[in-house]
Amino acid sequence: MNFFETELPGVILFEPKLFKDERGFFMETFQVQEFTRAVNAAEFVQDNQSGSHQGVLRGLHYQIQQAQGKLVRVTVGEVYDVVVDLRRKSPTFGKSAGFLLSSSEKRQLWIPPGFAHGFYVLSEWAEMVYKATNYYAPQYERTLLWNDPALGIHWPLVGEQAPMVSVKDTQGSPLETAEVYDF
Repeated sequence: MNFFETELPGVILFEPKLFKDERGFFMETFQVQEFTRAVNAAEFVQDNQSGSHQGVLRGLHYQIQQAQGKLVRVTVGEVYDVVVDLRRKSPTFGKSAGFLLSSSEKRQLWIPPGFAHGFYVLSEWAEMVYKATNYYAPQYERTLLWNDPALGIHWPLVGEQAPMVSVKDTQGSPLETAEVYDF
C-alpha cells in the first residue's frame, strides 16, 4: 500500500495495490502493518457505512470528547471529502483540505482525531465505509457549519444547486464559536 502526506499534518491518503486480471480485481483494504508504517498505532473499534444520493452534503462532524480517527473510503460512486483541522495548537488550525474519493480510484483517507469531517456526493449514488478509532457518542458529537466563510471550502456543487443538508448540519457552529480540541 502506498501512502501520501497531505497539506494537513496527520491526514494521509492511502492508495492500495490493485491486482487486476480478466476476472476482475483484488486489493487489501486494510493491513495493520502497512497502516502503522504511515500512522502511529491506531486501534479500530467500529465500522460504519453510509449511502447518499447526488447532492447530499454530510458534515462537518466531530466528537469533542472520545475523538475519533477515521479511515474512509468510497465503495460506490464518488464524493468530495473535506477535513478541517480543529486542533487549537496546530499550525494548520482552522484550515481545510478537500479530496476526491471514488470507487474507481479506491483511495482511502486517514483522518486523525482532532479534525471535523464531511463529504458531498458527486455521483448519482455513493456509499462510504469507514473505520473509527472510538465509539460513536452522540452526547459529544458536534457539527461545524459546512458553509462558514472562515473555512473557505469550495464545495464542487453539482449544477450549482444548493446541497441537501440535514437540519442538524444547517445548525452547525461557525469556526469562531465552535468547540475545538486543546491538543
